[in-house]
Amino acid sequence: MPLAVIGYQAIVTAPGFALGVSCSANEIIAIDFLPPGPGQAPSTALATEAVRQFDAYLADPSHRFTLPLRPAGTAFQRQVWAEIAAIPPGQTRTYGQLAKNIHNAARAVGQACGANPYPLLLPCHRVVASHGTGDQKLGGFNHQRDGLLLDIKRWLLHHEAPHGRYPAG
Repeated sequence: MPLAVIGYQAIVTAPGFALGVSCSANEIIAIDFLPPGPGQAPSTALATEAVRQFDAYLADPSHRFTLPLRPAGTAFQRQVWAEIAAIPPGQTRTYGQLAKNIHNAARAVGQACGANPYPLLLPCHRVVASHGTGDQKLGGFNHQRDGLLLDIKRWLLHHEAPHGRYPAG
């Protein structure tokens, strides 16, 4: 999780965190979760559109992102990310369910989730563990099992949940 804000074309503030937007003129390169802090005005047209869409999501979790993404990841990671992208807001899937869908192991799915360069756009926060209760059910987030990133995952799931509870997998 980068702490420096150098190199972002915009920083979007959100409840308890911020989003760093890295982009070229034509593609989103990466989205980074950052600690809470001040926003940064967009410096490009694409960054302006990214900020508009993130603000729309923060106001309405059913917002559908339509930002152009730079191709990234291995063929396997892209397969996992396509499965993640199909999970609707307010719903979750387990690592095991995704692994079964693509005929692979849950641990490999978790690794691909952690390598996602486009969180929120490819909503890896909607993937949870199949065992445990409460926060244990959250699994990890971006290769972390506690701290700010898990707080962000918790907030995102509450934000999307129809009745303020983690959605069922």
